[in-house]
Amino acid sequence: MSPYDSMPVGVFTVDVDMNITDFNSFAEKITGFSREEALSCKCFEIFRSPRCFRQCRLRAALEKGEGTGILRTQNRILRKDNIEIPIDITACVLADGEGAVTGAIECFEEPFSDLVPETQRQVKNFDSMFFQDIIGNDSKMLAIIEILAVAAKTDAHILITGETGTGKDVFARCVHMASPRKEGRFIKVNCAAMPGELLESEFFGYEKGAFTDAKTDKPGRFQMAEGGTIFLDEIAELPLNLQAKLLQVLDEKTFYPLGASKPVVVDVRVLSSTNRDLEQMVAEGTFRQDLYYRLNVIAVEIPPLRDRLSDIPLLIDHFLKEFFPQDGKAPSGGVLTAEAQDLLLRYTYPGNVRELKHIIEHASVMSQGKPITPAMLPEVLVRVSPPQAGTDSLIRKPDMSPADDEERAHILKTLRDHSWNRRKTADALSIDRTTLWRKMKRFELID
Repeated sequence: MSPYDSMPVGVFTVDVDMNITDFNSFAEKITGFSREEALSCKCFEIFRSPRCFRQCRLRAALEKGEGTGILRTQNRILRKDNIEIPIDITACVLADGEGAVTGAIECFEEPFSDLVPETQRQVKNFDSMFFQDIIGNDSKMLAIIEILAVAAKTDAHILITGETGTGKDVFARCVHMASPRKEGRFIKVNCAAMPGELLESEFFGYEKGAFTDAKTDKPGRFQMAEGGTIFLDEIAELPLNLQAKLLQVLDEKTFYPLGASKPVVVDVRVLSSTNRDLEQMVAEGTFRQDLYYRLNVIAVEIPPLRDRLSDIPLLIDHFLKEFFPQDGKAPSGGVLTAEAQDLLLRYTYPGNVRELKHIIEHASVMSQGKPITPAMLPEVLVRVSPPQAGTDSLIRKPDMSPADDEERAHILKTLRDHSWNRRKTADALSIDRTTLWRKMKRFELID
């Protein structure tokens, strides 16, 4: 028996070495592990989250031997049956009567938003856990994760393409954390953030006296990433002369810092990304073909959010947990009103995940802890015509018959019931996904 068994949230305690010393009945229910299995285990052996290894603020506080107040965050853990679930966390350091740190206590529970369906995708292997920062159940996203989980184990160069705002840098960081180089550094360079003449010294560094202001040696980003990963974001903006030097580094693993007479040997894994069409740039002569082939060993294209509508409820829930003012309870009536939820689910998000994140942050600030209404959303969403109050269909268009209007309302309701998951919706309607897609296009449920 645990003294915390009466609490309606998962509770566990750890000593200063992160060994579990107590584990209540609700923690057993959420994780699937019994109290006997959990006691004396390290907490990361039970919760099995990559954040346990790289972002555990509680462990950092224990190692410093000082309190940090109450910590609140969100995470995704792996249950005993290998189902990945999100949790909300509240934790604090414990101390004895003299102020000496003796351990910590953590409370956790499943999210309070009702947008996320009960079933969560199953992690097929431990390496996939390192991609837990990527929110999505869409089949295209899961296929990309499976490819990257395999490629991460190698040193193959990976090119990540996709529209602005799709989260290409998040995928790159996940690849690094799932790779044998995860103990090394992850260095990101935005190739569009500085003039081309400065990029060479940024990439490769310089030696003292290389130019007037070079008072000391300065290592470049490639040297800083030694033994780790360098991520070249917006690689399409790299000037042609620097493309040739980058190709040499990829081929020979050596380079010359500015002003140096001896080459530097580096062991670095290179990831790159772009929102532009590199094949077209090669055809136009603005991007080297040989460099393109070297970077494009493994290529993945991140789909825009409008092509994975079923992920929108998951992302809304994720960002609500991140930004919505929380005191441990959801506001009466839920976090979102039905009207606000409808607007969020119907918007096409041309700015992709980044735009959705900013929209939820805006709404959370405006709400001041109250349920989010359409008035609290950015004007761009409110301009999208909402459904008539009390109905599940938009105002009927002149070319729509009453039967069409009824069918549209039925499809819309079924989509909402299944969190806009097209496969589940098609199954519920007893039609195939192609037919569903055509009907959604006809009834203007998608662009």
